[in-house]
Parts: sequence; structure tokens; C-alpha cells
Amino acid sequence: MGAQELAKGGRQNVFGYVMRLVARIPFLVVGGRLYGAEDLGRFAYATMAIEFAAALALVGLKRGLALALARGRQPDAHVLADAVVLVAMVGSTIAGLLVLFPTLLFPEGLQSPTERWLALLVVLVALLDLLLAGLAWRRRIDVQVTSRALVEPWVLSLAAILLFYTPLRPQGLLWAYVLSVLAALTVALPPAARAFGRPRRWRPSLERLRRLLGENLPVAGADVIDWATRRVDLFILGRFASAEAVGIYYVAQQIATLAGRLRTSFDPILAPLLSQALAAGRQAEAAQHLAQVGVWVITVQLCVVMMIGIACEGSMGLFGPEFAAGGLVLLFLLLAELAASQASIAESGLIYVRARLNLAVSGLALALEAAVALILVPRLGGEGAALGLLVGMVFAAGAKQFLIVRALGRPVPMWRWSILGCAVPPFLYGWATRALPEAWHMVATGFGLPLLYFTLIWRFAYGPADKVLIARERPA
Repeated sequence: MGAQELAKGGRQNVFGYVMRLVARIPFLVVGGRLYGAEDLGRFAYATMAIEFAAALALVGLKRGLALALARGRQPDAHVLADAVVLVAMVGSTIAGLLVLFPTLLFPEGLQSPTERWLALLVVLVALLDLLLAGLAWRRRIDVQVTSRALVEPWVLSLAAILLFYTPLRPQGLLWAYVLSVLAALTVALPPAARAFGRPRRWRPSLERLRRLLGENLPVAGADVIDWATRRVDLFILGRFASAEAVGIYYVAQQIATLAGRLRTSFDPILAPLLSQALAAGRQAEAAQHLAQVGVWVITVQLCVVMMIGIACEGSMGLFGPEFAAGGLVLLFLLLAELAASQASIAESGLIYVRARLNLAVSGLALALEAAVALILVPRLGGEGAALGLLVGMVFAAGAKQFLIVRALGRPVPMWRWSILGCAVPPFLYGWATRALPEAWHMVATGFGLPLLYFTLIWRFAYGPADKVLIARERPA
């Protein structure tokens, strides 16, 4: 039953991933073509700070909520109510500090007094993630697909276009972000209220909140370090380079992250299944879940890396002539996301069985990334920041794969020689198309390469267990 649930949740999340991919690209085009690299860089830094603060406010409950619900100490509605109170308290404290010190959001200063109040979004972003985690426990993955993959990115893109033609144009990207978060939260609230109901006879308790916080601190540390690992490159670049350079890097990062979001889209269904299997002592089942998700994610992501990476200069040039200089940055970031997938999937199990050891490895990876970036960014700019991320992710992938195998006592094979073998002909095909004019090269790579790749994968690399991801469900 667990494998079928994993496949069902995977189908929904792959659909959500594709929708997010389709919806996010228009925003990058709008940001690059209408607003320019400088405004986009300013937006990137501010939203990065808000999302980091929201990750802190969640105190590990984005993934730890599943384990808290699995313990069954209280009714589910009471557990969620405690989590909401804890996240709101921590988030409000952090948001207040950002309101008092707005230079943490805008290092170059405020352009409008209202910009300091953008910090209040910290609480809303954290609560949105918490509600979606709770809905995932109830197998309502569809709500995440709707709110995060459809409503949020499309509201962001459409609002940015409309605000460009109003007096709010100087802060158009920031206001579009506000509207997108509010829209996503509006979509998630009613299903969460119906799924959990009112927390009848619930009373807030500082003792329960302290226990919930203490139990989730290792997961919180891992989440924050994982998040910081993906943002310290942008932070260091922002301290050594111009807003325009940050804007170019941000576009490359967003394209690469779209490939990596396929990995995170499996978290809502993987977390409940893993927590239940491990709580029951079924290590073999947990290893099987991790390996299966790893195969699915790496298969698709390898195609995305080849498809976009081979045409990296043209891909960046779509967002404006000034962005084409970020082609090499994009290639390094795509490779880093590929390594990050293996690290993150292994971590999905480690947070339940070796939480503190996982935290230590994540901290080492972050320190390694920061050290490499600090050395290379002053010399290479964006390429140095991307190389720092790549080095950190490769280290994390190797270390966490080793640890999860040792912890579960079972192999967790995410890579297969058959997948790599099927990737060779599409890679050679894509490389050969570089001889074509740029427009034809991008069309040939964007359509021909994935068609060839997935045909080979389906025929030679995937078995019946792998094909269940896209198999049509039979009626009961």
C-alpha cells in the first residue's frame, strides 16, 4: 500500500512540478525584460531574507510535523494547533526584528517607507508551509499542487505585469510577491480547516510548546542549514558584487532550482510514509521508498540538466541580452542541483534515524561551500559562487548516502548504470545540435533530447516498479 501511495503522491507532485516550471518562467521573463537585472536583484535579496526567516520560524515543523502527528500523543487538531502557535510566536519575533532593521532585507537602503513592512510576510510564509505539511499528512497533496504550483507563481507573474503599468512600478516585484503569498495562503486555509477541524478542548501550554520545540531542534537545524546552503552563495555574491550581477545570478539560480524542485515536491508524501515505516521498525520499507524516489527524481533531473545545460547561454539569453553572460553559472548550478537531490533524499531518512549526525554533515557542507565561495567570488564573480555550491553539494551527497545506508542497514540505490547509459545518446545528440543556429539548436534540444532520453529510459532502464509512477490507476 505504501508504494502505491508513494506513486500516487508522486504523480500529483510531478504534475505540480511541471505546472510550477511552466508558471515560474513567465515571471523570470517579466522580471528580466520589464524590470531589469538591478530591480530583479533587489527583489531576489529581499525575498531570500524573508524565506530564510520563515525557515527559522518553522523550527523544523515542515518535516517534523509528520513525526509529531505519528506519535499520537494528542488529537491531530491539537498537534496542529500547538504547531501554529509555536510558529506564529517565533515568526512574529523574527518579523519584528526585520521591521526594526530593514537593512537586513535591503542592504542598499529603503526606496519607500512601506518596504520595511514586507517583513510581516515571514509569519504568513511559515504558516503556509506548516498548513501544507499538515495537509500532506492527510494525503491532501493536491492542495500543495494548487497553492504552490498554480496559484502562487501565476499570481506572481500576472501581478508583476499589471503593477509595471501603475504608480507602484518601483516596488512592483515586491508587491507581486505579497499578493502571491496571500493568494496561496487563501487557497490552503479552507482545506486545512476541513481536514483537521476545530481543536476542541484544546488549551495552549508552554510545556507542550517547549517539548515540541525541543524535539524538532535537530530537524530545524538541518532545514535551516539546507536552506542556507542554497542561499549563502547569493548572500556572498550580494556582498561582493553589484545588484545587476545578483540579478543575473538569481535568474540562473531560479532556472536551476526549478530542476531541483522536483526533488522537494516528493517531500509531502515521502515524509509521512517514512515516519510511519521507521516508527514501526520497517527499515527495509523505508530504504525502498528512498531508493524509488531517488530513481524517479534523478532520472528526470538528469534530463533537465542535459536539456538546459547544453543550451545554457541561449537559455539565459531568453530573459534579456544582459543575462546571457550567466550561461556558465547556470551550468554549475544545474550540476549542483543534481548532487543536491541525492543529498536531500538521503536526508529525508536521516532526520528520523540520525538527526544530529545529519546536522553535522549539513554544517560541514555549508562551511565548505562558504569557504570556496569566499575564495572564488572576488575573482570569478557568479561562477565562483556557483562553484562553491557545487563543491558543497557533492560533499553532502556522498556523505549522506553513506550514512543512510549505514543507518538503515540496507542498500539505497538511487543511481543505476542503465540510466547513465541511456543518457549518453541524448547528450551526444544535444551536443551535435550546437552546430545549428541558436534558435534551431534550442528547439532541437528542448524537444528532441527529452523524447529520445525518455524513450530509452522506458525501454531499457525502467522496470515495473519504476513505471508505476505514471501508470494509470485501476478502479477498485
